[in-house]
Amino acid sequence: MSRIFVITGAGIGLGRALARRFVNDGDRVVLLGRTAAKLEAVAAELGERASAIACDVAVPDSVRQAFAAIQSRHAHIDVLINNAAVFEPFLVAEASDAQIVNTIMTNLTGAILCARAAIPLMRRGSHIVNVSSESVGMRFPHLVVYQSSKAGLERFSEGLHHELEPAGIRVTSVRAGQMYEEGKTWDVPAQARLAFGQAAMAAGINLRERPLSQFGSVADALRRLIDLPPDLHVPHIQLAARHP
Repeated sequence: MSRIFVITGAGIGLGRALARRFVNDGDRVVLLGRTAAKLEAVAAELGERASAIACDVAVPDSVRQAFAAIQSRHAHIDVLINNAAVFEPFLVAEASDAQIVNTIMTNLTGAILCARAAIPLMRRGSHIVNVSSESVGMRFPHLVVYQSSKAGLERFSEGLHHELEPAGIRVTSVRAGQMYEEGKTWDVPAQARLAFGQAAMAAGINLRERPLSQFGSVADALRRLIDLPPDLHVPHIQLAARHP
């Protein structure tokens, strides 16, 4: 049976890979993201089973408008995947207001706002998936705010799981490892990238030698998670990249 998926951060990376996988499986996807042109390109690629709605998850009114538009097109939502995230390395002492606020608002508050908007449209058997990061459990320099936002997301997932369990709605946090796909770019100034790499090396983390998983592989894993039998639930999983 075809299901309705809502995916945030769906214009690139993992969000786009998830949308491709679900549409190929016969499901319908609603693509949310800040950049309309990227979303529309993905929707055009995927065809009639995909629709694009511009939405900044960090802005409450934008989330409300997006989910109102979803409700006008679909009677319910089966799966919400909170994937949108800001990943920018910086030192707290040197951070701008925008760097701190954008990271927390997008990575944590955005997921909460989207969950709040989605829950009234969900039925027993629906599923909320919050994408976290392996960095939460690591000593990763220059990522204190990012790690804090993702740690908060995991705690939110656990609490929401208990809140929604009586309604039969599953909530899972997925701690994902480093991912890659051909053509991927990282929109961070070269100086910040260099400082991040040097600090990571000093902490014993060689970014060039760490294993990478493919976005498509992680999408396959999430497909299996979402397809669990109704008498099973996984509150939290960790996906780690490995050298093939």
